[in-house]
Amino acid sequence: MTLKPYKTPSVSSETEFIINRSRFIGRCFPVESEEDALQKLEAVRKLHYDATHNCYAYSLVGGVRRFSDDGEPGGTAGMPIMDTLIRSGTENALIVVTRYFGGILLGSGGLVRAYSKSASDALSASEIRTMTPCSVIEFSIDYTRYGAIEGFVRANATVKDVEFTDRIRFECLVENERCDAFVSDIIERTDGRAAPNVIGEEYLPL
Repeated sequence: MTLKPYKTPSVSSETEFIINRSRFIGRCFPVESEEDALQKLEAVRKLHYDATHNCYAYSLVGGVRRFSDDGEPGGTAGMPIMDTLIRSGTENALIVVTRYFGGILLGSGGLVRAYSKSASDALSASEIRTMTPCSVIEFSIDYTRYGAIEGFVRANATVKDVEFTDRIRFECLVENERCDAFVSDIIERTDGRAAPNVIGEEYLPL
């Protein structure tokens, strides 16, 4: 199955604002699995054990999505947080919004706006990057070609591995849309002595 690009946080973030004396603390985390998301969620819950609510949403590559209002009126917290992830196309991310109630009711509309803002602020602060599908390309050359080909490869691909044995073996990543052109260039620059093969597909932050 061909991989599709997606956006994801590169760092954890924390933002905060106060509305009608209620304190909203938004946090966004990059996560790799549901277990990872739940561990980070539990850490926030322990940190803010005295908060009125710890509402959250997470979305993972592959389609796993979970959210919770954590005691807020249904649809006013978890779903607005999830909507922030969905609308931005962000995956492998967890957003937790902690609320300390300030004594003034915000109403359903006010809660939706507050949780949406907190989620959006946290997401914006998390330095979003795009994970780009790349082809894993493998080929080998003889030592006499190394000087002429190395600079081109490093300028046009992300080198994963170089192995020096009886020949020099490259394994590198190239964006899918540039794969065919890269393979053709390698063949041309080695006078047909290299035979690049696509051996897989991986994500690369670009």
